[in-house]
Amino acid sequence: MIRSFIEVEPESHFPIHNLPYGVFRDKENKEPRIGVAIGEFVLDLAVLDEHGFFDSTGIGGKRVFRQASLNPFMQTGKKVWKEVRSIIQHLLKEDVPTLRDNWDLRNQAFKSQKDIELMLPVEIKSYTDFYASKEHAANVGTIFRGKEKALMPNWIHLPVGYHGRASSVVVSGTDIYRPQGQTKPLESDQPIFGPSKQLDFELEVGYFIGIGNELGSPISVKDARDHVFGFVLVNDWSARDIQSWEYQPLGPFLSKNFATSISPWVVPLEALEPFRVKGPIQDPEPLSYLKVEGLNSFDIHLEVFLKSKNMEKPQRISKSNYKYLYWSIEQQIAHHTITGCNLQTGDLMATGTISGPTKESRGCLLELTWRGKEPIQLDNGEQRIWIEDGDEVIMTGWCQGDGYRIGFGEVRGRILPPKELDLHNKKHLSFSK
Repeated sequence: MIRSFIEVEPESHFPIHNLPYGVFRDKENKEPRIGVAIGEFVLDLAVLDEHGFFDSTGIGGKRVFRQASLNPFMQTGKKVWKEVRSIIQHLLKEDVPTLRDNWDLRNQAFKSQKDIELMLPVEIKSYTDFYASKEHAANVGTIFRGKEKALMPNWIHLPVGYHGRASSVVVSGTDIYRPQGQTKPLESDQPIFGPSKQLDFELEVGYFIGIGNELGSPISVKDARDHVFGFVLVNDWSARDIQSWEYQPLGPFLSKNFATSISPWVVPLEALEPFRVKGPIQDPEPLSYLKVEGLNSFDIHLEVFLKSKNMEKPQRISKSNYKYLYWSIEQQIAHHTITGCNLQTGDLMATGTISGPTKESRGCLLELTWRGKEPIQLDNGEQRIWIEDGDEVIMTGWCQGDGYRIGFGEVRGRILPPKELDLHNKKHLSFSK
């Protein structure tokens, strides 16, 4: 049980065992840079780099930590990630005086998390969202097609996914405007246009590709972990009424492209390794390129809270776990690249909604309310079928160790009314003389 000279409470998400990476700036220095979270503080890695602590890794002085994204550091590869993490962890140990007793350096390197602004941690090149939870897929299929046809024939043979919109991925705390689009009410023969009335959240976990692959060269399941830099929480907001009208035959489009929220701290894959568990039994056995062995999942406890504008504090409405996922990240990466598709540094991959076997472990409102038939009762007397304007959704997650947690912090987002649509584009008119 290693300890840091920085005091960390047992329920803190950021002990010395974690050390997640993030991009931040503070009031004194507006320049974005990279740090790691430790307790209630952030340790500025640019400062440590300038003092020569990373010279042995080969990246010393290359300013990879004085950047507005983690991408340059992610490109250095697994060997450097491991060395840098080892150096940081050593410097933070309670019995190592190098940083502990150098108060001038400590004052330069540590900032209170209360005094910083966390930014989008990665310059995201592409975004892929999977559909990897069998319970979620079965629930949604049952709602729309009945229990006998809940899963589509291909689902148990491959990790279903779709390409999302990277440009609208936003960091936790960003307000989300209610999307507008075409919907087709059940009682109508024709579609109508207007704000989505069935806005939903999706409880997901995402992971960033650190090192990609060459075009035409697939990544095998046994090598997939070497390409993963770290994990974040993901809320892939979903407009269900827009989706139900648009999704045939090509799947989600406008119903997903308006916003995806992620947590700001990227938890290194190495920090999660002690919490590996066996994933669900896969029947039928996957094809050879998708076969995995050993512990291929993680025991990550996940929770969702909702806070309406009339509530003083958030109320938990869902409790799930990453270990319920049917398709592992190794299988997702292997399937994604089996065609020769080239993943790149900064690509975001997400699991899809994570649901479990019980009602409280369902990972979205579509399932929790069974498409409106079972409204959620809030403590202040309100009910929810879908997200309303002013509602804030907060997700959190952690792995529970012996006296410590490896946590993700949280991802939160508040829904605002839709922006007024200027059908005549008056705000953008320009006239030449």
